Amino acid sequence: MTINPKLQPTLTGYLRSDGRKGIRNLVVVAYLVECAHHVAREITLSFRHQNVHLIGFPGCYPNGYADKVMRQLVTHPNVGAVLLISLGCESFNKQGLETLVHATGRPVHTLTIQQTGGTKSTIAQGVEWVQHAQEAIASTQRVAMQIEELVVATVCGGSDGTSGITANPAVGRAFDTLVEQGAACIFEETGELVGCEFHMKRRAATPELGEEIVACIEKAAKYYTVLGHGSFAPGNADGGLTTQEEKSLGAYAKSGGSPIQGILKPGDLAPTGGLYLLDVVPDGEVRFGFPNISDNAEIVELISCGAHMTLFTTGRGSVVGSAISPVIKICANPQTFASLSEDMDVNAGRILDGEATLEEVGQEIAQLVVRVAQGEPSKSEEMGHQEFILTYKNFTPIGPTCLPIRQSIPVQTI
Repeated sequence: MTINPKLQPTLTGYLRSDGRKGIRNLVVVAYLVECAHHVAREITLSFRHQNVHLIGFPGCYPNGYADKVMRQLVTHPNVGAVLLISLGCESFNKQGLETLVHATGRPVHTLTIQQTGGTKSTIAQGVEWVQHAQEAIASTQRVAMQIEELVVATVCGGSDGTSGITANPAVGRAFDTLVEQGAACIFEETGELVGCEFHMKRRAATPELGEEIVACIEKAAKYYTVLGHGSFAPGNADGGLTTQEEKSLGAYAKSGGSPIQGILKPGDLAPTGGLYLLDVVPDGEVRFGFPNISDNAEIVELISCGAHMTLFTTGRGSVVGSAISPVIKICANPQTFASLSEDMDVNAGRILDGEATLEEVGQEIAQLVVRVAQGEPSKSEEMGHQEFILTYKNFTPIGPTCLPIRQSIPVQTI
């Protein structure tokens, strides 16, 4: 694909201690058990549209996956400060989480409801702390940032018969452009790629990785077989999709045509630029039910892999966004775009109407990625969407054949 020279601006990002750079500088309020959710939400609501985001884990019992994902989220490059809200008797390792954030130089504080006087007292203390944190991170150093330092993810939701011929392949074209310029791009979901494993194997950077990709999809197929259903939903059928294979090929189109450099699992960071597959189906015996209960659970996992933003394709329509990283909506169906234009960033349905080509919409998406990285809010971000879901799962570490060797990027202050 010919690179549009306009895609090569100098960006600026918020420099973090690990060398990564954020395109946003927000405060995260994180509850560590459902019992603390209300208090954390009330603190956040005091700062509507002020870059204070609510995230959390509802479970009372520990889970290694949730701990790993949460650790990556509170140290995500878009996050500048963290307030942890604990009830006091949950099993989440709040001390470990606070110590981790503190070591990065970010402002961090933990409020334990059982020790701070209850709901009203904790909310008051939390609001006061967030105000101080906002003042502290306002002076965070910004440095020069290149496109090759961006991590861009993609997910599809509410797919219909138009998704695989407009929005999804257009995102694939955008991915090819971004990968060619050195960015890391992540596509998923293995449960929606059943049947495409040998297409991906042929694109793997190494033969060993190709075998891992096949095994990854076989695991997903087995998981869904045990559950008794796949990822094909009634809404997909209502939208004109006829089979799981048809949906898989449409989902696969989002990956573009670049070589696949590696496999990630939730919480793993892409060590280099290039295209990566995110495996979201748990390892081991089937014990957690449906791998992702909604699109937002997948978005959270993509963000835990360092995604600065997510390209969300939809045919039927979706109005969700996400905490921490902006979501860009690419609408596949021109009729859906007409109905939900206030929530959609790109009308890929123009391809169906003959008003634009795949290449043109792909470039439009890539240009929007740059503008959002420069600070332009996406539609969902502008409207304050902060959807977030983190549940229980189990994963084993990836093997050495799944990832390339990490590269470093020099830091230039401005």
